[in-house]
Amino acid sequence: MEELNNCLARLLNVIKVLQNNAEKIECRDNTCTRPYLGLNIETICFNTRPITLYRCDNGLITLNYTSPTGEELTTSVFRVESVSDDSVGVLLLEETVDSEGNITYINTNTYATINLGCVCAIRCLPDTIVNNV
Repeated sequence: MEELNNCLARLLNVIKVLQNNAEKIECRDNTCTRPYLGLNIETICFNTRPITLYRCDNGLITLNYTSPTGEELTTSVFRVESVSDDSVGVLLLEETVDSEGNITYINTNTYATINLGCVCAIRCLPDTIVNNV
């Protein structure tokens, strides 16, 4: 299990580095090794690679948070904020879908630490912009 934790930690660290560098690099390079998030040079630089995390029983990890209106909500979409060998610090993101089916994510200002020993798989969602991160 320690090897899996190290593998997951390395992957999460790559995502964290990409996010940290997203605002520092101009969006010109459109190769596989481009050092920024996003699809192509026609897009703006993104600042977040949202992820979902799965337990070893294939269950999606979900966490509760309180919206600014006081409503109790649940999310399974996270932004990597910090990584250690055995845990990941995440920002919980609220997923919204508009009438045209476009998905956006909102900063919930809620953070959590997840034990990597409880994580078996990571799914990366399309890169996006999250305001106020």
